[in-house]
Amino acid sequence: MGHHGWQGNPPGTEDEARRRIVEAATACLDRAGLAKTSLSDVAAEAGVTRQTVYRYFPSLNDILRAVALAGVEEFAGRMERHLASFGSATEVAVESVVFAVRTLPGEPHLGLLLQAGEADFFTVGVISPLAFSYGARILRNVPVDWAAVGVTTDDDLQGLAELLMRLFLSFLQYPSTPALTDDGIRALVRRWIGPALRG
Repeated sequence: MGHHGWQGNPPGTEDEARRRIVEAATACLDRAGLAKTSLSDVAAEAGVTRQTVYRYFPSLNDILRAVALAGVEEFAGRMERHLASFGSATEVAVESVVFAVRTLPGEPHLGLLLQAGEADFFTVGVISPLAFSYGARILRNVPVDWAAVGVTTDDDLQGLAELLMRLFLSFLQYPSTPALTDDGIRALVRRWIGPALRG
């Protein structure tokens, strides 16, 4: 596996090595920001050579992707807590889009992909089956009677999550001119998605 360095504490597995490099990158990004973080900085933080980092991640952008994916769980938890205060299916759908549009660009780790010009990877990540599963899990956990509005199966929840995620992705990557306010997004989503969620 290559145990050069690692500050005298080599990882026991390949997965642990990758995780420690991601943690080192996260520390660098939190301290210095994207513009001032290099692959050399990440290697120094992890206590390894650049060649060791390259063994696990071919480029800095590959590390950024891993950092962003590690932030998904935390973001999903915050969205779930936010949506828990809305009692209707329509309002949960509306607020999920507004929350994502307003929060994702400023996310310290998820927003990295957009800042790094990795919009294509960001898009693929958001519209992946794994992302839809996360979205469905968030919807399932909010206190809404989904069955009362015809959302009765896991496939239904996954489909709704996919629709909402594609919607907020569109707002993020192709903003209106002039940009819509939060209330403008709410009105648009409520007008066109709301009728489908009224049972």
